[in-house]
Amino acid sequence: MKLKVLGSSAGGGFPQWNCNCRNCDGVRRGTVDAKRRTQSSIIVSTNGMDWLLVNASPDLLTQIAAYPELQPARRARDSGIAAVVTMDAQIDHVTGLLMLRERDTPLPLYVTDSVLQDLSTGFPVVSILGHYCGVERHGIPLDGSSFVIPAVSGISIEALPLSSKAPPYSPHREAPQRGDNIGLTFIDEASGKKAFYAPGLGALDPHVLEAMRGADLLLVDGTLWTQNEMIELGLSNKTGAEMGHLAQTGADGMIEVLDSIERAGVRKVLIHINNTNPILIEDGPERRILAEHGIEVAFDGMAFEL
Repeated sequence: MKLKVLGSSAGGGFPQWNCNCRNCDGVRRGTVDAKRRTQSSIIVSTNGMDWLLVNASPDLLTQIAAYPELQPARRARDSGIAAVVTMDAQIDHVTGLLMLRERDTPLPLYVTDSVLQDLSTGFPVVSILGHYCGVERHGIPLDGSSFVIPAVSGISIEALPLSSKAPPYSPHREAPQRGDNIGLTFIDEASGKKAFYAPGLGALDPHVLEAMRGADLLLVDGTLWTQNEMIELGLSNKTGAEMGHLAQTGADGMIEVLDSIERAGVRKVLIHINNTNPILIEDGPERRILAEHGIEVAFDGMAFEL
């Protein structure tokens, strides 16, 4: 199983277009050692030609241009994107679907019932695509059973409901539904190796911890370094928890959680990194702390093979 990070940033990318925090200003000026990043998304494949796109970010066209495997040019109109899964209905995970409208066949789209509701009402992407390529919608089971995507052979997928809120535009924003946000475990059917992906984690329920402890690769929420990061910078009045994200530091933070996972050989990688997070600075003290704990920081183009 091959897995590649298309985008490793949280919503807005890095640098964020309207932000002049130390990180964003520094990367523009070249005064900090940091990589630019697009908004979070990954691709998964076994044959390296047919890929499952997991979340379609607003930066999708830039990401396709950056990675030749997504444009294999086997015929006049072609794409390496064989199917799409969206883990929630957040703007930074679904807007890129509109960029796929030139397909000459309906887009295979795998979503939960609650996400489909949002993409058919509050942000009617599915209805809009109906006027272009169309959508071939597939459900995602939330009962613990695995499912497969025929266009991407050799991989089984398990979806885990996460504690979260639907997007602000959602008709059920204040009445969370099971399936508003999910984590995914990808299982290579040949090797049995597992990769767990959850760019947004607001709470670690027992079933989520169980999935994390059974994985060989963890790609998990790296949004904020501290709970009050955005407040202290004067950029928001919400804590990380109120935004639906675990901070890396503090009691029950992501560092502490990842330290508790002792599976031999597991790679622990933070993804969905907010533009304010000091771990973006390659030579900063926060990166040294992560290294001491055996935790890596995802970057665009980072690749894994399981």
